[in-house]
Amino acid sequence: MSEAKATQNNEEINIFEEILDWIEAILFSVFIAVTFFTFILKPAEVDGPSMLPTLHDGDKILTSSMFYNPKAGDIVTLNCTALNESIVKRVIATEGQTVDIDFEAGKVYVDGEEQYEPFINDITTRDLGAFEYPVTVPENCVFVMGDNRNNSTDSRSPYVGFVNKEDIWGRAVFRVYPFDSFGKL
Repeated sequence: MSEAKATQNNEEINIFEEILDWIEAILFSVFIAVTFFTFILKPAEVDGPSMLPTLHDGDKILTSSMFYNPKAGDIVTLNCTALNESIVKRVIATEGQTVDIDFEAGKVYVDGEEQYEPFINDITTRDLGAFEYPVTVPENCVFVMGDNRNNSTDSRSPYVGFVNKEDIWGRAVFRVYPFDSFGKL
């Protein structure tokens, strides 16, 4: 084989090896990104006004489900099969806790204690008919409400009711859009 032909073959092999290196790097990066956004942080979008003033319609958030156990005050994304959609709400009470709502006074009580809720849009005056209060949250469930209490379909509604922990996709940890509101939740 001539020296020119051997040099050309070596160049072709080097180009092929470099292309394979690039493909490997791209596939590895895609694998890491998919793993990250599947198991660590999942994107979600707020749909509707039910979380005003905390979150707005169209806000993009990241949720985390890794080692997550819901607690009162957390903002969560969850699968609501009756509404056939994912929704974003705030955990008000967890399993074994008792929720009571005084719709005339607009006050929410958990285990007999009035809740301090500086994040709500308005006092809670809307009863959606799911329960007669007080009500105790069953095992492996939570009671959720939107921050815009009088414009939210949440655990007060028979369409949502108690939410099984298995239906919670994760706790909202960051708002990523709009950019002027970027930050930890």
